[in-house]
Amino acid sequence: MTDKRGILAVMGAGLAIFWPGALSFGFPGVMAPYWQETFQVGSAATGNIMFFILAAVGSFMYLAGRLQERFGARLMISVGVLICSLNLFTVAYAGSIGIIYLWAFINGFATCLVYVPALTTVQRWFPARRGLVTGIVNLCFGLSAAIMSPVFHYMFESMGYIAMNVTLAVVFVVLGLVAATFTEMPERIQTAAAIQEEKVTTQQSVEEALPPLSLTVKESLRTKNFWLLWFTWALQGSAGIAMVTLSVGFGLAKGLTPAMAVLILTAFNLTSGLSRLLSGYLSDYMGRTGIMSITFLAAGISYFILPRGDGIILILVLAGIIGFAFGTLFAVSAPLVSDCFGIKYFGAIFGLVFTAYGLISGLLGPSLSGYILDRTAGNYIIVFSYLGAFCIASALLIRFIKPDLTVQSPSLEGKA
Repeated sequence: MTDKRGILAVMGAGLAIFWPGALSFGFPGVMAPYWQETFQVGSAATGNIMFFILAAVGSFMYLAGRLQERFGARLMISVGVLICSLNLFTVAYAGSIGIIYLWAFINGFATCLVYVPALTTVQRWFPARRGLVTGIVNLCFGLSAAIMSPVFHYMFESMGYIAMNVTLAVVFVVLGLVAATFTEMPERIQTAAAIQEEKVTTQQSVEEALPPLSLTVKESLRTKNFWLLWFTWALQGSAGIAMVTLSVGFGLAKGLTPAMAVLILTAFNLTSGLSRLLSGYLSDYMGRTGIMSITFLAAGISYFILPRGDGIILILVLAGIIGFAFGTLFAVSAPLVSDCFGIKYFGAIFGLVFTAYGLISGLLGPSLSGYILDRTAGNYIIVFSYLGAFCIASALLIRFIKPDLTVQSPSLEGKA
């Protein structure tokens, strides 16, 4: 009974986060040419869309964690899906690029409301397989853009801009709200069932549903583990997200055709998505910090080789290794936070860790790398060297994290 309900929760969480992921990382890329032509702006203006998405994610992830603790996962995911869907009317009738920025910021906020509760609820359903289930959710989040980008393009060509957005809003809200119905926390369901069957009193049910010892947000902030993880996200997040903006330009600088240059980004995105499931699964058996350290180190070495390498196959392999490490950062960090600080305040603590990515990585990654390229006439050796150094530093930092083995989540698996 519990296992089946938990599987439904994982499926619901994955489907719910699929839509915000597709809109955040696929939709802007597909629609950028249309927005440039419609609003008479350049690539730099449409490139800022990602900045507003990340800024919102960095600003509101902690708030989303706090709200989830108070109102529960199902309600927060439902609200996030609803905002994400209705926000498509903002982009549908936008009259300027500024309104597109507003859409991007709101979409980032809505993503927070879905992402944190989704990660929290699947970990509570499967505490012994936290790496696997968070990997599944992150896989849905990471691959959504690759799956939906061709769909967005087809709908735009066949239906037109406004009709496409209205249709997407309806589809997303229906499927998202259906998915959200399966994402309630297990202790809430067990408490309600126990009360209904009159096996225990309400107070006893609530007490039994509470997880064991977990660090509070304030206690977590005083630990070395928190800041090691925060700086890892700032550095490795910078190295990963920078590849999104650098890959195609680097390929063109190496003399590749535009079609071949795009393959570099494709290789990065493909392994970034697939690694979220594989690394999450392996972390349950090999250890969180071990798998993270290995992949980060491999990414650092790849960055150092990349500007000196020749041949499209080698370049694709190196880009894929960097993408694999980026996906690992997302998949394994969530269960590592639970290992270090417990599950009770996971949402708020993970939200604070995520500020390193949302507020710092965008500046140290895409912004700083672009500035260096402009100042050095496109010297990718300098850029990739400092990004490689970030990866190696992250590989070292993560090794110093020592989870407190006395802080564990309650095992709900196997209970009927």
